[in-house]
Amino acid sequence: MTENADAGRGQRVPAYRRPGWFVVRVANPLMRWLGAASTLDVPRRITGTRQRVPVNILELDGQRYLVSVRGRTEWVRNLRAAGHCTVRHRGRHARYRAVEISGDPRERTLAAYRHRWGAGPVRRLLDELPDPADHPTFRLDPAE
Repeated sequence: MTENADAGRGQRVPAYRRPGWFVVRVANPLMRWLGAASTLDVPRRITGTRQRVPVNILELDGQRYLVSVRGRTEWVRNLRAAGHCTVRHRGRHARYRAVEISGDPRERTLAAYRHRWGAGPVRRLLDELPDPADHPTFRLDPAE
């Protein structure tokens, strides 16, 4: 069933805020090149090629979390399908099993994420999509 079919049946369509040309073509590559953010490396659902996206990893109570402030992005869909990823930061990399969380744990994680990175574009995106269900959130467990 497609999202549009779901919407026609009264079910809520997951929100998504597409990044603009500047973010995709300039800001994200620059952040990856400078090492200013961690890079999520996840296999694409269809082709199996690697998708690399700058991300903010939240450390909370000894756990690592990944939050999609833009909603149901391609990396979210790819991570759900793969169930695992690699996170790279400043020449180091670690493999993780991704466990999607919901309910109270997601809301608590979102609150901590907003506190840590809730300025500028992150704040705007969280304000545009105020429902916690619009922000897929993953706990990153070390892969064995």
